[in-house]
Amino acid sequence: MVDVLLAGALSMAVALGCTKPFIAYLVRHRYGQFVRDDLVHHHVKRGKPTMGGAVIIAAALVGYFGSHALLVALGGLGVLEEVHSSITLSALLVLFLLTGLGLVGFLDDWTKIRKERSLGLTSKQKLLGQTLVTVAFAVAALLVKDERGLAPASTAISVVRDTDIDFAVAGPVVAVLLFVAWSNVLIAGASNGVNITDGLDGLATGASVMVFGAYTMVALSQFRQGCRVAPGPACYDVPAALDLAVVSCAIAGACFGFLWWNTSPAEIIMGDTGSLSLGAALAGLAILTHTQLLLVVLGGLFVIVTMSVIIQVVSFKLTGRRVFRIAPLHHHFEMVGWSEVTIVARFWIIAAICVAAGLALFYSG
Repeated sequence: MVDVLLAGALSMAVALGCTKPFIAYLVRHRYGQFVRDDLVHHHVKRGKPTMGGAVIIAAALVGYFGSHALLVALGGLGVLEEVHSSITLSALLVLFLLTGLGLVGFLDDWTKIRKERSLGLTSKQKLLGQTLVTVAFAVAALLVKDERGLAPASTAISVVRDTDIDFAVAGPVVAVLLFVAWSNVLIAGASNGVNITDGLDGLATGASVMVFGAYTMVALSQFRQGCRVAPGPACYDVPAALDLAVVSCAIAGACFGFLWWNTSPAEIIMGDTGSLSLGAALAGLAILTHTQLLLVVLGGLFVIVTMSVIIQVVSFKLTGRRVFRIAPLHHHFEMVGWSEVTIVARFWIIAAICVAAGLALFYSG
């Protein structure tokens, strides 16, 4: 538990301390956000520093690796009697998704800044980047095994644990291909879901803190019921569950520290650099904790906001009429007359309800 708390505290401290200098750097070089023309309420945010997700990613990396280094140091000094500080493949895979999709998001943000427009990479370019990162993640997660012969991921579909629906019935080669395709669906869906939700000051960041916090609790629970810690007929092994809790808490802490500067009125925006990376990391945690479909509940706010866009597009194409004044949903409420702070607070409440429902489902399962 000490390593989990250390990771969260370190990443939060780094994000709190480094975001302000990063804002100054962005302002000095005029790296600012461009806003859609139809979002009249947000034209005042045009030029606001963006790419703040880079701080989140850096802080999470420092939190994770720094916590392991501190544990070794504390063990060497005799402060701690027993030290579990091994860096695991599972945690590295989550960090790979975080940084890989962060790079795709950075290229998107950078394109917007250089071309001075609200559109960055094309959808094909963004999809190609997401796919390349996801394929590398999925293949490594399924085929690379630890000292006990366990791979971080499973070919089975999972809710609160693996179910009987398993791609393996199609044979080993097809199972890998199906798993890669399924991982693409999960990672693209989660990363784009957070990206769509990131439209108001602090909205996506605050919701992400809650979901990463929930995954910290999920992974800790899985560690406690692992066959090494609690051997018996009811034990259930999730490879490197404790280290997944460490990396999840590190990302949660980074988001928490960044939220200090991102809450209304935001001094910096996370941009696609942050939203794509955070969504991908959530999907990675869902896959590696074997709780793939539980993410739909825990990240329910992201699902609701994404569905509002899908409903709007489908309705307009089929009937020529719009369901909402504008999509995504949070911008609809802006058009209705709600203040930005009110929308964010109420959407955070929805996010908290979804997280509570997801944790209740997990612990009852």
